[in-house]
Amino acid sequence: MGQSLPKPALRPFLPADTPLLAAIFVAAIQELTGDDYGEAQQEAWAAAAEDEAAFGKKLAGELTLIATLQNSPVGFASLKGGNHIEMLYVHPSAAGQGVGAMLIDALEKLAGGRGAKVLSVDASDNATEFFRKRGYVANQRNSVQRHGEWLANTTMQKALTTAAPGAAP
Repeated sequence: MGQSLPKPALRPFLPADTPLLAAIFVAAIQELTGDDYGEAQQEAWAAAAEDEAAFGKKLAGELTLIATLQNSPVGFASLKGGNHIEMLYVHPSAAGQGVGAMLIDALEKLAGGRGAKVLSVDASDNATEFFRKRGYVANQRNSVQRHGEWLANTTMQKALTTAAPGAAP
């Protein structure tokens, strides 16, 4: 009989996590986005983690959750301003194991619990299908410039249901 995979767990971001999260960010970009973005685009995108102090400050300034497998971080997601998913990155070795879904489920619950009616995300081309399967609807295409390279993404939104089942609207 097959061995069951360890279940991911969630915990809040700690400043000491910054170097490992920066490495997850870079690995996810380098290994998971090659079908949608060229090498120069990937390098420009990953450059956001080169200044670890600034990267850590950004994560600390948002509601950032970390997914762990056997107490080791394997992914993270952050909520900005209570209603916008700013980041979702999963290490390539943990991709496809439900880590991203668990992180987004948690952010959706937190945002809804804080009164958000709609959650938005600027999804990279490699992430749009993930979000579409989770009920997010594409609103517009965007082009953003990073270190001299243009990167496309799609703004997507999902209505959050915060009412209890059977409750009047």
